[in-house]
Formats: sequence, C-alpha cells, structure tokens
Amino acid sequence: MSRLGADIALALRLADAAAGIVRPLFRARVDVDVKADLSPVTEADRAAEAAMRRILEADRPRDGIIGEEYGETRPGAPRQWALDPIDGTRAFVAGRPTFGTLIALLEGGQPVLGVIDQPVTGERWVGQLGEWPGTTLSGRPVKVRPCAALGLAHLATTSPFAFSGAGHAGFSRIARAVRDTLLGGDCHNYGLLAAGFLDLVVEEGLKVYDWAALVPVVLGAGGVMTDWAGEPLALGASGAVIAAGDRRVLEAALDLL
Repeated sequence: MSRLGADIALALRLADAAAGIVRPLFRARVDVDVKADLSPVTEADRAAEAAMRRILEADRPRDGIIGEEYGETRPGAPRQWALDPIDGTRAFVAGRPTFGTLIALLEGGQPVLGVIDQPVTGERWVGQLGEWPGTTLSGRPVKVRPCAALGLAHLATTSPFAFSGAGHAGFSRIARAVRDTLLGGDCHNYGLLAAGFLDLVVEEGLKVYDWAALVPVVLGAGGVMTDWAGEPLALGASGAVIAAGDRRVLEAALDLL
C-alpha cells in the first residue's frame, strides 16, 4: 500500500470512530454549550474529536493535530491532521442531517487528503490529490459539472449572517447574478458541488479545520477552490473561501467579490 493509501485507510478509521459516537446522539437530547466565539458545542463534538485524537496519537505520533475542540498538538510538524468532529453543530442540534465530520491531512501546509463524512445518511466523500480516482462518494468516482456562465449557476452558503460587512456586500452581488441561491448546508455543500449538484459555494470566516478537508474533495472532482483573491488555500489562509465546479464561474464570481 502506498503512503497516501495508508493515510486514506487511517482517515477512514477516524471517520468510523467519530460516526460511532455522533450517530447515536443525533436527534437525542444533548446539552448544548456556547463557546467564546458564540458557536455551539455538544458532548458529541468533544467525544468524537477525542476518539480521533486517540487513534492519531497511537498511529501517527509524530504528526501534528489541529482540532476545533482541543486545539493544536505539535504545531509546525511537516504533516498535520485537521479535524472538525461536527462541521455544522447548529444543524446537528436542530436534527438536520446536513452536518459532517471533516478530516484532512496537510503536508507542508497544503491539504492533500480530505474526508467529508455524514454519519447519519452514510454519505462519505474522499478526496485525494495526484491519484485516481481523485474524489469518490461512498466509493464511486464523482465529477463536478460544467457551467458556462455565472448567470446559470446554483450558489450555496451556510448563512448570510456569517459574512463581515464588506464580505456580505460581495456575496450579495454574486447572489444577484446567479440563477439560484441556497442557504444552509455547511460542508455538505462542497460535497454536492464535487458530485455535480451545485456550481458555486462562497463563505467567509472559516478556520483551517473547516476548509482543509474540502479542498481535496473539490479539486479531486475537477473543481477549483481558492481564497477570495484567487490564491490556493494553505495553512494560514484568511478563511474567506470560494469553490466552483467550473473555472469560468469562479473567475466571474471573484470579479464581483
């Protein structure tokens, strides 16, 4: 097995471990705490990340870990795992199956492997760079769809309230230019884009554990994903991201941002 193949196998073990904790708590009566940034967190978030961390500490003790709930371990390591146990905790608490567990491997600050796992529906996207198939959904290769113009695009974002003032103005310009805009969805939107059901996703204020797993999934399916300046996403990026299935749509959207 290649090194990347071994890393994929490990990432799937992490996803299985998180799913085993999150699935039984979905639509259960869980306590919800509010973190300093006013985002919600539950016992499912904390327990799922802790389970993934235990596996990584045993199997990859030299690799770094960047997790939403428990911070950084071995910062600056050449290889780092970015973990978001429940991307979309608000959706999880509300009983909506549009959240997901995000697992990414970064090498030299660049994401090379990403998993989006929806533990309730069983949907699992796996994206890798430089290998075939680049992105799979539940084991089957997927590809983005072509979209010739921004006016034909279906746009998605999790919440318009997550943008800054200037960011909201840019997003609004794009929303007025596209065919349709869908709200909600968190990481699920990027998986749907990779599978050819959406054309454009625009968001701001993401942390590395929010976006790192999404990049290989989108790129592996033939899409494009950058920051709002059109630069590739890497460790230290601003967190203002844009993903498109067709480069023509991305470029038109960047002009409006």
